Amino acid sequence: MRIARTRSVCPECLRVIQSDICTGEDGYIYMKKTCPDHGSFQTLIWEDDLESYEGWDQPTRVTEPPVKGRQPERGCPYDCGLCSAHKRKGCCMLLELTSRCNLRCPVCFASAGEREPWDVPIEEIGRQYDFLLSHGGPFNIQLSGGEPTMRDDLPEIIKLGREKGFPFFQLNTNGLRLASEKGYGEALKAAGLNTVFLQFDAVTDGPYEILRGRGLMEEKEKAIANCARAGLGIVLVPVIAAGVNEDQVGAIVKFALDHMPAVRGVHFQPLSYFGRCSLSRPEAPVTIPRMLRHIEEQTEGRMKASDFTGGGAESPYCSFHASYMRRPDGSLRVLAQRGGGCCCDTTSRDAMLSVAQQWSGEREEAFPEDGAYSETSALDLFLAQARENTFAVSGMVFQDAYNLDLDRLKRCYICEVDSEKGMVPFCAYNLTDNQGRSLYRR
Repeated sequence: MRIARTRSVCPECLRVIQSDICTGEDGYIYMKKTCPDHGSFQTLIWEDDLESYEGWDQPTRVTEPPVKGRQPERGCPYDCGLCSAHKRKGCCMLLELTSRCNLRCPVCFASAGEREPWDVPIEEIGRQYDFLLSHGGPFNIQLSGGEPTMRDDLPEIIKLGREKGFPFFQLNTNGLRLASEKGYGEALKAAGLNTVFLQFDAVTDGPYEILRGRGLMEEKEKAIANCARAGLGIVLVPVIAAGVNEDQVGAIVKFALDHMPAVRGVHFQPLSYFGRCSLSRPEAPVTIPRMLRHIEEQTEGRMKASDFTGGGAESPYCSFHASYMRRPDGSLRVLAQRGGGCCCDTTSRDAMLSVAQQWSGEREEAFPEDGAYSETSALDLFLAQARENTFAVSGMVFQDAYNLDLDRLKRCYICEVDSEKGMVPFCAYNLTDNQGRSLYRR
């Protein structure tokens, strides 16, 4: 039965084609589409029933057109930058600083290390900052690559962005340099880095060997210890691949809870099949309902599927999120209940501030230690202690050529910054066909 009609692309040629969202014989939700040149495709997008799928939706009443949006010529997804048909002005901006990397992961959306290595000159990065400021910024900045710590001038890049007025900097990293170089975390913290978004696929070496090419757990633990010592916030970022590390979900959450307050949360990313990916796309890729079942079952009900809600600024079918307060006895109290608040009215700025508040490291303010607090300092101390005991679990389901939904894409607020193309939604920028050809990535 057809539920909705949208547009997607052909996985073979990236041609825009009509797509139907349908229920399958198993009761799950599928995307079905047919390319006149390459035939029909079907992919699972929601591993639960129609009631669950429709109940997850949160129609938004907020519109935030891009600042200085470009006029589309060919239409979505070919004219990003952002184009005037986009429905969000942006929140999180990825700046890819280098193509160099000290790993060669079998799965890498950026296909790092495959071509002649390059670094973006710091002068060009400064122009990218200025472009963002003139197109709706300041935004949250994610420094990415390749592996951004391959650049010795990374602190200068962060300082430059801070001087231009960007309030939040996140480092997307495998953590190898943070693990091995004494004082490196402190140098990044002093430059203005808030958060380390740490690749963290498991608590044992086996999944790393499949996804990253070698065991890494010892180095992950060293990186976390060094980031904590430097006062940097840490978010663990597991890529979850079907049949590889799905059984690690609960262990990852437990590891994160055991390393609070330095670890601020876990941000799951079910594997998307674009870029360099040595794994074949399964008939049943990891979906949001499957992730939530893993979380509930593998935490033995400490976290429940019903605790989570979909995205607010972005499409609800792109993400999930819940926040918790850890009580003194170690139990958890959920703070974000389904149906509570107005997630459907979340703006890009709301999302930007929420991320910055939850994921940043220790507060800069010092608090008295003698117990003699003014009313204000006592309140500040209470808020600081409360923050130290909050913990977020979230996830983002990026789209590939099989499940790309252009209605979802138009609400994307995570963009790649490209000096020629402008601000391109992450899933469009990294989209590749079955031969690895890209629309945007150089």
